[in-house]
Amino acid sequence: MATRSGFSAQTLSVLAALHDEPSQWRHGYAMATQTGLKSGTLYPILIRLADRGLVEGRWQDEPRPGRPRRRLYRLTADGLAAARSEAALAGAGRTVRPGARAARGGPAAVLRAARGGAAVLMPAVSQ
Repeated sequence: MATRSGFSAQTLSVLAALHDEPSQWRHGYAMATQTGLKSGTLYPILIRLADRGLVEGRWQDEPRPGRPRRRLYRLTADGLAAARSEAALAGAGRTVRPGARAARGGPAAVLRAARGGAAVLMPAVSQ
């Protein structure tokens, strides 16, 4: 019997976006543009990832004049490990869709391929 992925396809896309530059702080609008997710999907994912200790957030120090501060996000060490783990599982060919191929170009590319239709298999994470 196949096990479910610990992350949804949308969450995998957020992890991939953050994994592209794991040490850089990213704001939600940039991630929404990169992932194609709407704010009503993206921000709850970021909150859940932060609750699990996979993402950290902080407020922007110096916003541009006339602009409100932005909330910035980046992967924690645990988040980076989780992203790499998901990428390794996807790269190993553990997908639900028959004939799915592993992506090339590193963990972020594998995560992006996984969110594109092939569900990555991983033991369910206990809450």
